[in-house]
Amino acid sequence: MSGLLEPGAHRAAGLIGDAAVAEALRTVEIAWLRALAATGALEAAEADRAAEALSGARLDLADLSRKAEDAGNPVVPLVAALRDALGDESLAARVHRGLTSQDTLDTALVLLTRDAFDRIGTDLGATADRLATLAARHRDAVMPGRTLTQYAVPVTFGLTAAQWLAGVLDARDAVRDRRDHLPVQCGGAAGTLSLVAEFGTDPVATARAFAAELALRWPGLPWHTRRRPVTDAGDALVGVCDALGVVATDVGVLSRPEIAEVREGAAPGRGGSSTMPHKRNPVLSVLVRSAALQAPQLGAQLHLAAAQAVDQRPDGAWHTEWPALRRLLELTITAAAQAAELTAGLEVDTALMRARTDDAADQLLAERGGAGERPDDPAEYLGATARFIDAVLDRHRSS
Repeated sequence: MSGLLEPGAHRAAGLIGDAAVAEALRTVEIAWLRALAATGALEAAEADRAAEALSGARLDLADLSRKAEDAGNPVVPLVAALRDALGDESLAARVHRGLTSQDTLDTALVLLTRDAFDRIGTDLGATADRLATLAARHRDAVMPGRTLTQYAVPVTFGLTAAQWLAGVLDARDAVRDRRDHLPVQCGGAAGTLSLVAEFGTDPVATARAFAAELALRWPGLPWHTRRRPVTDAGDALVGVCDALGVVATDVGVLSRPEIAEVREGAAPGRGGSSTMPHKRNPVLSVLVRSAALQAPQLGAQLHLAAAQAVDQRPDGAWHTEWPALRRLLELTITAAAQAAELTAGLEVDTALMRARTDDAADQLLAERGGAGERPDDPAEYLGATARFIDAVLDRHRSS
């Protein structure tokens, strides 16, 4: 995850890398100790002492990565490292007791997803604000409408921006909804919480306390082999890339020199060519579009894994989720940040739009038909365009 072949991946730095995964795993294990204390399975003072020691424990990421192969996941070596850090054998034995590796890793990935959703939501909000400004500013800027690559009827750039905005708002709503419904994973070895029950506590109460410690939702029962929480998160991420991909693809097309109706804003060092000094490539659009083309297959991988989640805990299928989800998070975080920058600097040539519309008036008004009828001003053939723009802007203002 160096970023050499993932341009812009630095925008996701600190959110999904190995260090973030390890910290999320540690957070989950500490929360479990506090949940045990909250339900009487552990003394509160012991939980506090353990939490303090575990919070300061040094985690060797390289060592954890190597040892993850032996267990098939990183939780086993991480738990061993945390127990070693405690020094108190009796207390160390309580670390992770009652959980299973999937509980810890699933919940850690949920925490990473929540942080990613927060970042993505912020950038989508910024993009929405900029698109709303463009829609309002250019609500009457007439331009050729195009369907199946050919001239259709007149539209306005304000409507184009409003359609982009509606897509971004849809994506942001989905992200917000999934973020607020992210669940904790808590089931023990085979989804029965049997060992927790042996502690003499109510296992469901402990699971609820665990969820509360992490500000997550307790879904009522474990979801080891019901992977809807993962696929729902993935679908929301793919939806973001879909919406931003439409913006990026439109900008790329409209910035072609033979069209030149919009252009990415200039930035030092951006868009240059290694051989052609005259070029100013729409790099942000290219990269956002790249994310949109990659995201659906990653989302499909999550669904494929979900369909193969056999027994009480799955073999292999679960393991395939981790890299797919992490790459999808990285792509979406990056694309959302790039789209916010893209829309902030977008240059719009309304004069050229108007001139091209006037030149193509016969084609753009052809749908009206009528023998001998003279075409009117294309700007007068916009139907409910203004009302549609207002509807999207009203939604943006109230969101």
